[in-house]
Amino acid sequence: MPKAKQSKRRKRFDYNTDRKKLKKKFIKKAKPRIEHAQIRNAWDDNKSTARNLQEMGLSFDPNQTLPIKKQMLLGGDKEDRRPVHVITKPYILDKLQEEASLQEKDSKTLSSDLIEYVQYMIREHKDNYKAMARDEKNYYQDTPKQIKRKINEYKRCHPQHYEAFISSLTAPEAMVQ
Repeated sequence: MPKAKQSKRRKRFDYNTDRKKLKKKFIKKAKPRIEHAQIRNAWDDNKSTARNLQEMGLSFDPNQTLPIKKQMLLGGDKEDRRPVHVITKPYILDKLQEEASLQEKDSKTLSSDLIEYVQYMIREHKDNYKAMARDEKNYYQDTPKQIKRKINEYKRCHPQHYEAFISSLTAPEAMVQ
């Protein structure tokens, strides 16, 4: 088999590069940045990932933590002989549980064009989705079901705006003379 051309070339040592800095750079790149502040502060670089997570009460391998139990055909239950791990940093687990229990606000919003479109359709046609589909402002030729879905999305994302809009439609406007 032919050899690659580079293998014949003589290897030269580069005196201008700092090997210590290079090694540090590669180690820094290899380690991922931990986003959670509590975990980052409790992390011990001298320990393995599995050991660090075990001390925090977290699981490194879910298959070992929650194994699938084999059904016994004959006989009784077999006791678990896995070693019980000691959690030395329980405050991290408490903090994670506290953050997970906080209710997340629905941050989805609709574009102003879509809101304007939906309001126009409701203003002109009320609940008649077939008429909305035939409307000349229906540029994208949405079907009645698609329009209904958009209106429901508007109701879900902006309930206060929707209620105010509907109340402004039903309220009789005073005539100015």
